[in-house]
Amino acid sequence: MPGSNNYTGLAADSYATAPAIGVLLVNLGTPAAPTAAAVRPYLAQFLGDRRVIEYPRLLWLAILHGVILRIRPRRAAHAYSRIWTAQGSPLRVLSEALAARVAARLASVRPGPVRVELAMRYGAPEVFQTIVRMQREGVRRLLVLPLYPQYSATSTGSVLDAIADSVKRLRWPPELRTINDYHDRSGYITALADSVRAHWAQHGRGEMLLLSFHGIPERYVNNGDPYYDQCMVTARLLRQALGLGDVDAIISFQSRVGRERWLHPYTDETVRELGRRGVKRLDVISPGFAVDCLETLEEIAMQNAEFFREAGGGTLSYIPCLNDGDAHATMLSELVVQHLQGWPEANA
Repeated sequence: MPGSNNYTGLAADSYATAPAIGVLLVNLGTPAAPTAAAVRPYLAQFLGDRRVIEYPRLLWLAILHGVILRIRPRRAAHAYSRIWTAQGSPLRVLSEALAARVAARLASVRPGPVRVELAMRYGAPEVFQTIVRMQREGVRRLLVLPLYPQYSATSTGSVLDAIADSVKRLRWPPELRTINDYHDRSGYITALADSVRAHWAQHGRGEMLLLSFHGIPERYVNNGDPYYDQCMVTARLLRQALGLGDVDAIISFQSRVGRERWLHPYTDETVRELGRRGVKRLDVISPGFAVDCLETLEEIAMQNAEFFREAGGGTLSYIPCLNDGDAHATMLSELVVQHLQGWPEANA
């Protein structure tokens, strides 16, 4: 019956608005507060995603709601509390700052209206509500840029799911384009290399550089996920840009959970082994993260720094993500401009 569906329409004046291009940056997301009560629904959404956990559905939901969500929120809340700032979650604060820098950069290099917004795959601001608001503000063509340099079904693939789920609820969806990855883009590699050099200039250079990427189960790669290969390409290009060999800049994978075999070598085991070998200064960069977050600020700069010292090492010096730096915003805006080509408004 008319009026009984779940489709979302537009305000009447939206049809008379001059069409605009929208750019939607999407990051992972964050709980609203560093408390168990706030972490629980965030983890339920994140770990309930079929893209993230590829186990038999009913079995996994029983484990998730019967065990994990009873235990993990408190532990995760403690970890978040160690990095929380007066402004809020570092991931959200830095992502918002990056989106603002990209918007300013786009406004300075191209004519015509381009609206840049940020959404989170899990938590707020929600993908669907952000798209609805952009559409009501006149956006008829939408470019989606997930803030994941390397593609994985668990990250970028999940964002694309959220986009698809959102637009199918709209009676008049916007024209849509998506960017899958930018793992080998020259501007991205140059920005990473420059950030390493800047860190060395300010803090001194360690004996080794560790490139720690987020891990995924090895089974996912065996089933066709390109993530591992793209991480290897990023690592090779970054080594070349810095003039480092395989021994000087080694690779590892962090954030594994459960008993299943994940991509390896594992970061925690690697830093312990380097500590036992007598390495006194280890520099670590996480090239798979656009902005600093729980996995970089707490897991690397705190947890793994402690693992390194306990094993006999000295100082683990963490190199921050590109965050909202000029080079990062410029690279992303150039990527956006490239993918906007061909839309009438982009050529105005």
